[in-house]
Parts: sequence; structure tokens; C-alpha cells
Amino acid sequence: MTSKCHGMTPGGITPVQQMVSSCSGAILTSLLVTPLDVVKIRLQAQHNPFLKGRCFVYCNGLMDHLCLCENGNSKVWYKAPGHFSGTLDAFIKIIRHEGIKSLWSGLPPTLVMAVPATVIYFTCYDQLCVALKARMEGQTEVAPLFAGAIARVGSVTVISPLELIRTKLQSQKQSYRELGACIRTAVESAGWLSLWRGWGPTLLRDVPFSAMYWYNYEKGKAWLCERNNTTEATFAITFLSGAASGAIASIATLPFDVVKTRRQVELGELQALNLSLCKSSSSTWSVMSRIVAESGPRGLFAGFLPRLIKVAPACAIMISTYEFGKAFFHKQNQETRLVRLQPGNS
Repeated sequence: MTSKCHGMTPGGITPVQQMVSSCSGAILTSLLVTPLDVVKIRLQAQHNPFLKGRCFVYCNGLMDHLCLCENGNSKVWYKAPGHFSGTLDAFIKIIRHEGIKSLWSGLPPTLVMAVPATVIYFTCYDQLCVALKARMEGQTEVAPLFAGAIARVGSVTVISPLELIRTKLQSQKQSYRELGACIRTAVESAGWLSLWRGWGPTLLRDVPFSAMYWYNYEKGKAWLCERNNTTEATFAITFLSGAASGAIASIATLPFDVVKTRRQVELGELQALNLSLCKSSSSTWSVMSRIVAESGPRGLFAGFLPRLIKVAPACAIMISTYEFGKAFFHKQNQETRLVRLQPGNS
């Protein structure tokens, strides 16, 4: 199955078909990447056991999730650390002693947020890209950059309150009624903007990532099409373009990812200890300064290799599945139109 190198033609597929394609990509990416992060967390816990009230960040390849440890354990997200000599040994022992399902610990609650966020993001990107290309005569090459940035702002803005609510539910074991009262109290005391705490650092990381990712993806896809003398992008071309552009964007935005993770963890721990959220209101710049003071400039690039290993394949799987789905619907729509145009069909 193939897709056009310069994007689907306007009207080629419907927004609903775009949503189905992105949803399929999100689910497949989560299924394939989640085991890698489960193993990574188990290895981390083995060397540095998580204490009660501490938090760690879990990612299924699409978005990060903050997880709270209870009594040094978190029953949903990971079990007590074992004795593993490496990544492969961890995979084998987890499957042997806990069952293969343990590699997808915490997947259902992750999908509740990851799938809607991905559907909003990819569908908005495609719609915006088509609209911008129609209005940017002579400068259509930069349309993916602006479309990716704007789409990411929209998805982050929609999801941020849900992430805060989910963290509160997990950290304080509240019922939905208690949670509603807690949110109303927070809104009354600090305003509606309190539901978007951490929104700024998230944008600083995700918006540049999206802008660079889509720009490099479209350029890389066009270049590979030209090198292969084809006007259609194959699954391999979209996969390679997605992996390369994801790797470049992840490296360039790594300092902001480190800051975002630090602030997420600090916020979650304050919530777990029932401390005021205002104590975590340090700016992005002050967090960066603190990291440099503690660990030097290299501290801003902590987790370089694990992030690269996880982000590049996740981007490749997501975009190639998404493009495959769009191409499938595009072909189906063309065949349907041809059938309707045949004599005797209305």
C-alpha cells in the first residue's frame, strides 16, 4: 500500500477516516513500545528502588505518564523489581515468572489518554497542512512546520487538564466525587489556569519537536521518493523518514524533555504528600539552572540514548501505520467513486 509523496489530495479521505488511521497507529505503537518501557522501569527499580511517595515517568511511545509508588511498589504500572542482568534477561524472566501480559502493565489507562491525544494531533495536522499549503503559494515547504506546531499546541492544551486529573486520582486515591470537589476548590482558589500547570514546559518540548519532526519527515520522504524514482511513498520510505525525523527532533528537544520530566515528578510528589502545588511553580529557566548546577551541562542531556531508542521507532511505527491507513481509505474512496460513475449506477 502506498501514499502520495506530497500528502493526500484535498478531499481524498474524510476527517473520520483520518481519525481511524491515527487511532490504529496509536494502538499499534502502544502495543509495540510499551514493553520496552516496562522493562526499562523494572531495570531502574532494581538499581535504584522506588520509595513510597516517589514518582517515575512511564511512556508508551506516544506520551508520558506520571506514576506514584505506594510502599515502594505500584501494582498497576510495575511489580517489585527482580534480579535481571540486562534487557534481554529481564524480558525472559518477566515472561517466565509473571506471564507475557506483564509486559503491557498499565496499558489500558495509558490508551485512555494517548489515543485521543494522537487522534486530535494527527487529524489537525493534516487538515492544517492542506489549508496552509493552499494559502502559502511559493512557500509550501514550510507548511508542515507550522501545521505541526499548531496541531501540537491544540492537543497539549486539551490533554493537560486530563493528565493533572489522572495524577490526582492515582496519588490521592480519591473517588470521582471527591476529585470533583478538589478540582472545584483548586479552580476557586487559583482560577481555571490551575488545571494547566506544566502546560508551558510541555509546549517548550513538544511544539519544537512537532515542528521539526513534520518538516524533516516531509522533506525526507520527498528525498527518498526522488532517490527511488517513484511518485509514491512506500511503507519502507515512510518508516525510514519517520524514524530519522523522530531521532533528530528528540535530540534537539532533549533539554526541554529533561526539564518537563523533572517538573512532572516534583509535582506528583507534592500531590502525594498533600503539599501545596504552588511550591512547584519554579520556572523552566530556574529548573534548567538547578540541573546545570547539580550535574553540569551534561545533565540537560540525561537519558539521551534511552530516549533516542524509544522515540525513533515509536515515530516510525506511528507515521507509517497512519500513512498506510490513509492510503487504504484513499484507494477505497477512489474505487467507490469509479463504481458510482459507471453507467447504470446513481
